Amino acid sequence: MLDWQHPEVFSIDVTATRADLDAYNHVNNVVYIRWLEQCAWAHSAAVGFPESRCVELARGMAVRTIHVHYLAACYAGETIRVGNWICRSDGRLRVSRRYQLINVATNVTVMQGEIDFICMNLSNGRPVRMPPEMAAAYSLSASLQND
Repeated sequence: MLDWQHPEVFSIDVTATRADLDAYNHVNNVVYIRWLEQCAWAHSAAVGFPESRCVELARGMAVRTIHVHYLAACYAGETIRVGNWICRSDGRLRVSRRYQLINVATNVTVMQGEIDFICMNLSNGRPVRMPPEMAAAYSLSASLQND
């Protein structure tokens, strides 16, 4: 059992490949960001908002800020579980996701982070209020209600 910071995690598994490595032979920092994005899209799809639904509504969540803390290196062949929680949502424009990446073999947290998103009109690139069904889908994770 992995040591998650919060219960009720939504997670995906990724396996680091040789193509993910930098000159130091560990996973490059931009790969971690790609894994965060993959987890966010998988979670969005699981709550009813895959990319196709966002395009259909001309609404999508755009990154406003990213804060990450790299805690340990990852290497080719290692499986990393990428977990996320909705930690803030104003139900109108903004949603924040908290992330934790754990090396499955060692149960070591290799990265923690948070990304703040803002709802955008995909037609004109301007901030716009989330449709009600999107606001409901991106509600706070139960475990973070009082965090």
